[in-house]
Amino acid sequence: MDPMTSSVVFIIASFSLGAVIIMKRDTLPPKMRRGLALVSIAMIAFAFFLIVYSLFTMGADAT
Repeated sequence: MDPMTSSVVFIIASFSLGAVIIMKRDTLPPKMRRGLALVSIAMIAFAFFLIVYSLFTMGADAT
């Protein structure tokens, strides 16, 4: 599989996980809510890093 495709799938999955946790936060038990929130924050931060990294590498490839 192409590395860019893997990155796009990870970005979509991490943002979807964050959205689901935000929408279902009232139905999650408190201990599980905290763990899932920390995991989703880490995944979303890494997704932002991947987005920024891909923008910089696309700019470097063009020149």
